[in-house]
Amino acid sequence: MATVAVPLDAALPDDPETLKGMIRELLAALHDKDRALSGVQHRLDQLLRRLYGPKSERFRPDQPELFDHLLPPEPDTPVDEPATTTPDQPRRGKKHGRRRLPADLQRERVVHDLPEVDKVCPCCQQPRVPIGEELSEQLDYRPAKLFVWQHVRLKYACPACLANACAAEPTVAAAPDAPAPSLVIEPTSTVADATPGPLVPAPSLADPLALIVTAPKPAQPIDKGLPGPGLLAYVITAKYADHLPLHRQEAILARHGVELSRSTLCDWMAAAAHLLTPLYALMLQHVLQSQVIQTDETRVPVQEPGQDKTKSGRLWVFNGDRDHPETVYDYRPTRARDGPAAILANYTGFLQADAANVFDGIYWPGTITEVACWAHARRHFHDARDSDAARSTEALARIRVFYAVEDEAAQEIAKSELTGAAADAVRLRLRQQKTRPKLDDFSKWIAEQAKDVLPKSPLGQAIAYAQRQWQALLRFTEHGFLSIDNNAAERALRAIAIGRKNWLFAGSDKGGQTAAVLYTMTQTCKRHHIDPFAYLQDVLSRVPTIPPERLAELFPKAWAQAQRDAAAKPA
Repeated sequence: MATVAVPLDAALPDDPETLKGMIRELLAALHDKDRALSGVQHRLDQLLRRLYGPKSERFRPDQPELFDHLLPPEPDTPVDEPATTTPDQPRRGKKHGRRRLPADLQRERVVHDLPEVDKVCPCCQQPRVPIGEELSEQLDYRPAKLFVWQHVRLKYACPACLANACAAEPTVAAAPDAPAPSLVIEPTSTVADATPGPLVPAPSLADPLALIVTAPKPAQPIDKGLPGPGLLAYVITAKYADHLPLHRQEAILARHGVELSRSTLCDWMAAAAHLLTPLYALMLQHVLQSQVIQTDETRVPVQEPGQDKTKSGRLWVFNGDRDHPETVYDYRPTRARDGPAAILANYTGFLQADAANVFDGIYWPGTITEVACWAHARRHFHDARDSDAARSTEALARIRVFYAVEDEAAQEIAKSELTGAAADAVRLRLRQQKTRPKLDDFSKWIAEQAKDVLPKSPLGQAIAYAQRQWQALLRFTEHGFLSIDNNAAERALRAIAIGRKNWLFAGSDKGGQTAAVLYTMTQTCKRHHIDPFAYLQDVLSRVPTIPPERLAELFPKAWAQAQRDAAAKPA
């Protein structure tokens, strides 16, 4: 790592808050350099050990040690380490004791009784009686297991009608060309009359099987398919929420005694995504009604048919605001502008994203207002620390002040328990009073520094980025509902970044869209702190039969509220 000394005669700002921020940034930089130096020293020691040390780590057990007399004798029994605290000593600082187990977990009582011999009092030989109990809890685990639903469909028929139909069947063979006579059953005149109606000839023969009525089979997630909603929910949650690829799930299911190939599991994922597509499309429409949408994209390797290498697909995320709290993903085969442009074609509102070129044509008509991200602007100054430590550190310190105001606003909102427009008003007031003057000073500062730095240097590029995006970077100070950065969208893409390290690539473009639908469900559940398995198990069993006008009831937030309302009702 290159080390650049800070000039002692560098001009320092007079603002105490900026100076404090510079100190924090310098301490963070020093900590990073110490950690990097420690890693380099460790690697150097390993390299020297490999060059000049022993070539093998093996040893001969029959070879005596040369310095046995210098080693302390080993104790015959292990020595217990002294306790650092006594039981009566109060704990200080953070509490590290055992947390209480959730109250909704199933409890199973195991009663431990005294032997019959100890139930007799040794003093008076009278039987002892129970006077109380001591209760302690132990957390345990039972492995998950597969089970089979047997759908039994009862059949019903009228015995009298069946008897008449069977008795009316002709016993004499008809002529080869003549149509077979047919019988129909006329209904009886009254319900109370149990006598079957008279048999009269009909144009066609009545089939006795038509008189049998069978209970309908409930709708299934996959028509005539093997998996139930619980198994589908488990596989989806394991892959798209817990990052467990299908080949590992294949091995797990095999340990339960069921052989299922990963291609079968892949087909199930595609079928589940197809089933959830109407709900997915409605969630996307709901997100597009937001005042502000945060978006970003990440690369997804996609296998091309007939090719030995993968191509780069893209998964876009569209984060709705607090009134439209869904996180929707969209897959596109390329990073071209037509991907987000197709999604945002009819959107009018604020769009917060990085300064990628794909958004230039989207902002150009003027129907969408650009909101820039201060995290991206800060990242450019952070990358310039090795080449211009003094100026980049001061820039980072100034930006830190902006985030300090956001923290102050969050604390005031939490203390007053404000929500909605009231919380927005607090953020707007503090941004106008404290952040906007600091932003004006920062604008003047980067304009002065731009005169002294090379345009192609890292700091020059950081300054140019901030100046190009300046109006969009100021946008968050004009509205309280806007965020200072686009980090929420980047956090939503973290699941994909972790997942692709495990499942490596998507099998096709269709598989990429399947991932987009299923990531939408699982990550929106994560946004609302909902168990995705419980949600998907219920939704997959209801989607086949729910009317389209009621699909909004299955949005994760609405579903969770319905579950809480149902639990609050008296039994």
